[in-house]
Amino acid sequence: MPHLHTSNRMSVRQYSQLTHTEQGGNAKMVDVGDKMETSRTAKAAATVHVGFEISRLISDNGLKKGDVLSVARLAGIMAAKKTSEIIPLCHNIGLTNVSVEATVQG
Repeated sequence: MPHLHTSNRMSVRQYSQLTHTEQGGNAKMVDVGDKMETSRTAKAAATVHVGFEISRLISDNGLKKGDVLSVARLAGIMAAKKTSEIIPLCHNIGLTNVSVEATVQG
C-alpha cells in the first residue's frame, strides 16, 4: 500500500473548500438538480510515441489488425459517450458533438 507523506495531506479546512468532498474529505456526489443547462466545450490531447517502422505501418494502413487511426477515433468517441461511467462522481450529460482527430506526424 502506498505511503502518503504528511506534508501531502490536506487539512480538514482544505477539504471543506472542495466541491466533491465532505468535511472530513470523503468523496460525495454534488447535487446539480437546480442547475441551468449551459453550453460547454472540452478538449483533450494525447501523444503516442512509436518507432519509425510502426509509424510507417500505421500511415500505410499495413498493420494486421486494421486501420489504427480509425479505431483510435472510434475509441475516443466511445470514451466521450461513456465518461460518466468511467470517471467517478461525473454526472451524465448530453453530448451534441464529439470530434476526434488522429494523425501520424513525422
